[in-house]
Amino acid sequence: MRFIVVDGLDGVGKDTHALFIKKRYEENGEKVILRSHPESDNFFGRKAKKALYGEGKINKLKASIYYMLDVLRSVRKYYRKKECDTLIMVRYLVGTAYLPSKFAKITYNFFYKFVPTSEYMFFLDASPKELVNRIEKRDEKEMFETLTEFVKVRKKSLMLVKNWNIIDTSGSIENTSSQIEKVLDSLDKKQ
Repeated sequence: MRFIVVDGLDGVGKDTHALFIKKRYEENGEKVILRSHPESDNFFGRKAKKALYGEGKINKLKASIYYMLDVLRSVRKYYRKKECDTLIMVRYLVGTAYLPSKFAKITYNFFYKFVPTSEYMFFLDASPKELVNRIEKRDEKEMFETLTEFVKVRKKSLMLVKNWNIIDTSGSIENTSSQIEKVLDSLDKKQ
């Protein structure tokens, strides 16, 4: 089974590019499962989403904890299933960067040791100002979608994902897709 992770801050295009990746492998006749966290098909995902639209430290903590439980549920339910050739997880380990600094690295390292990982891990990146510009077009904003939060979380995230495939999404969607395709082509040749 091919295990792909697409992660990054809000507004970088995670869902857009995960759908392109899904299409790539489906066109090759593969069975692909795509999970984009938080998912609304379970208790943990719904609670995480609700907390994201709340305010205050308690909702930040709730959002992070429920998010991690939603991810763990997806791993348990979909990883290494016979009916799946490729599993794509959107928003996976980088959610730990939303925790307070003293817990972010510890939590990331803990989960990194216990959840599936692969060479197919992508961190989509853009400057915090670019992210704010993209997010401003939305009707509703989550609590983490501010310039201040983007600066803090991006700094922590980039420290955590050193061994990932880091893709700059500042350019066009086509440019970003092309960068991802090159990495996928290279990794697929190894299999």
